[in-house]
Amino acid sequence: MGKFALVDTHTHLNDDKFSRQEAEVIARAQEAGVTRLINMGDTLASSEKAVELAASYDGVYAGVGIHPEEIYELGTADDEQLAAWTKCTRVVAIGEIGLDYYWEKDEEKRALQRRMFIHQLDLARQLHLPVCVHDREAHGDTMAILKKEGRGISGVMHCFSGSYEMAQELYQLGWYIGVDGPLTYKNAAKLPEIVARFPLERILVETDAPYLAPVPMRGKQNEPAFVRYVAEKVAEIKGIPVEKVAKQTSNNAEELYGI
Repeated sequence: MGKFALVDTHTHLNDDKFSRQEAEVIARAQEAGVTRLINMGDTLASSEKAVELAASYDGVYAGVGIHPEEIYELGTADDEQLAAWTKCTRVVAIGEIGLDYYWEKDEEKRALQRRMFIHQLDLARQLHLPVCVHDREAHGDTMAILKKEGRGISGVMHCFSGSYEMAQELYQLGWYIGVDGPLTYKNAAKLPEIVARFPLERILVETDAPYLAPVPMRGKQNEPAFVRYVAEKVAEIKGIPVEKVAKQTSNNAEELYGI
């Protein structure tokens, strides 16, 4: 396998599943050519861990934020804590934020998700940082909020699962789409077709480790080293060399996150 440098733009080494193995996992990633990775926070505790990892390892970056499944009414102290972390070494984004209607059926709790999504978008705007957005079965509300409340904010739709039309709308907003292990699955539905048609200049490769391991690692615990399989699949779908995918998606990560 050729050597090419990749960025895993969305991973969770701050997850308990990686507890006390972070150094080995980072070493394996670097061995596989994954020179940089971004750990996204989903709670205050995991955001803090992401910040600590970014300070401890070269090539490791962090996003801080509260995931929709973990959301609650954020107060001044929460905002101040998130803002303080963004001043730390290699903290480059507010994320992972957004909406998740797959797990949350309660209308009041969905309304709380929407309010706090807007709240964290405002925080990102004030801090001049990009955002990483989680959108699961909430495409309509996610896009409505981004168009109305996301002005002046750049970001990525992580683990993109929307339609080609939605991808085009994101493109018009100057946003990126993130692709992960599901691109390699047999039941990938419309995603390969979207990737084939969507400009490489706006695609990021991600693992979402420890979840969503790509083929041929499906069933194993995912890790940043495996992002190469996602990049290889993008190259196969687009009919271009994987080196080109690696170079362009790395440029995209630098462009969005300033890494």
